[in-house]
Amino acid sequence: MSHVDQTTESNSEHTPAETAESQVEVVTDHNHKLYIETVGCQMNMLDSELVVADLRKRGYELTQNVKEAETILFNTCSVREHAEHKIYSSLGRLRYGARKNPKKVIGVMGCMAQKDQKLIFQKAPQVDFVVGTGQLAQVSSLIDKARVNHSQNVRSRELAVGLGRKDGKLAEITNSFQSYDPLRDPEMRPSPYQAFVRIMIGCDKFCSYCVVPSTRGPEQSRSPREILSEVNVLADQGVKEVTLLGQTVNSYKHTQDGKLYRLSDLLYQIHDVEGINRIKFVTSYPKDMTTDLLEAIRDLPKATRYLHVPLQHGCNDVLKVMKRGYTVEDYREMMQRVNEILPGCSVSSDFIVGHPGETEESHQLSLESIREFRFKNSFIFKYSERPGTKAAERFKDEIPDEVKKRRNNEMLAVQNQISEEDNAEFIGKQVEVLVEGPSKSAQKAIEESLAEQLVGRSNCDRIVVFDGNPRLAGSLTRVEIFDVTPTTLIGGIVTKEFQHNPGSSLPILQ
Repeated sequence: MSHVDQTTESNSEHTPAETAESQVEVVTDHNHKLYIETVGCQMNMLDSELVVADLRKRGYELTQNVKEAETILFNTCSVREHAEHKIYSSLGRLRYGARKNPKKVIGVMGCMAQKDQKLIFQKAPQVDFVVGTGQLAQVSSLIDKARVNHSQNVRSRELAVGLGRKDGKLAEITNSFQSYDPLRDPEMRPSPYQAFVRIMIGCDKFCSYCVVPSTRGPEQSRSPREILSEVNVLADQGVKEVTLLGQTVNSYKHTQDGKLYRLSDLLYQIHDVEGINRIKFVTSYPKDMTTDLLEAIRDLPKATRYLHVPLQHGCNDVLKVMKRGYTVEDYREMMQRVNEILPGCSVSSDFIVGHPGETEESHQLSLESIREFRFKNSFIFKYSERPGTKAAERFKDEIPDEVKKRRNNEMLAVQNQISEEDNAEFIGKQVEVLVEGPSKSAQKAIEESLAEQLVGRSNCDRIVVFDGNPRLAGSLTRVEIFDVTPTTLIGGIVTKEFQHNPGSSLPILQ
């Protein structure tokens, strides 16, 4: 096969809708098997769901076997270096197979695709196209174009990126995520009863270590009308819990019909949707945790008592270097309001260890902040220099990796101890659980028994495992806790009443 490099950048003046109208020949001589690998945050998980939904309508079928797939997609993350290495390793394993099978099409999408663009083609020449975070609707046409080129013995390299941040040109990305979100694929969700709903994209915070503003573009909020319409569709599909997504989700702000809507207003609207039992949102920014939002959670039974609000560090000097825009004292004031308005609300956090400027003393302050605020859990990451960020430009990554590993392990040990201590407070108490389905880690149930280990989450987002009938999936049930681990509550069903499961014609004994 002859290979001709034909790198083509998409015209940023064209919206995805206009691009989709262009006629692309479709080659049907392939097995329609689709493999997709997703790394990163919930936003990436939702992006993958939307892309798969679109491709299913075109006859594609998901497979977990990358070797049998003739269409392979990687949805990438650039927040941490490890995530990029994982994708390049996966691409490297496909290099020989791509040459051997001319029907195989490989595409890279997501944040790494947006950031690195042509670098991906250099490191992985077997890739057919790279598509940015704002051009997801072009994936199907890029696949078709690559397959046509293969049939003509041409190996093209298509590049479709562009966030439109310059000159205030926001139409392209706005049209992309607003018109594309209603396309859904239930099999790509956390469970059939849980779904993500994007309420905003982008970020304007510009933390020194973060690539999101350059990979996801400027902060933009969807209209309440469109969000509410999407939630109603999900409720009709049997979804019981929606998680509202945004890089800084509590910064949500949109003017509709002359009225300014904030996240609290959105919660009130979604609360009225019949069939939705729970509403969550991630990820929150500390300075935007307003009192009206906390009061909405307090007053709305469907709003979960759980907040993910990253502190990132317990030292003001490091927070300043990070350009986080708040102090530990600001975070403490926020936590005081959370505890006063929402007693019993669980809060989780993110932490970075080994950020430039972190001393042993400042690391100890981070450990003290975990002890003070007693987070439900913390996602702890070692700092990795990300090209294109202010931290990479201004500071040397001079903290040795072995020091980062030690600090990471110390922080994890403190957090695990606190998580187990706080979980132990639930022993002997009852919690309401949204049942997600069989526990993935459960041992195989005895064939004659109707019960097996189920998993769900409490109203404060704690993982709960218990024995029960698999048909309970999608329902709310009460569980009494008799044991705990740092990450899990373990219990048994205590409710003894009939509840109708929308997915069954029979009542269920809980």
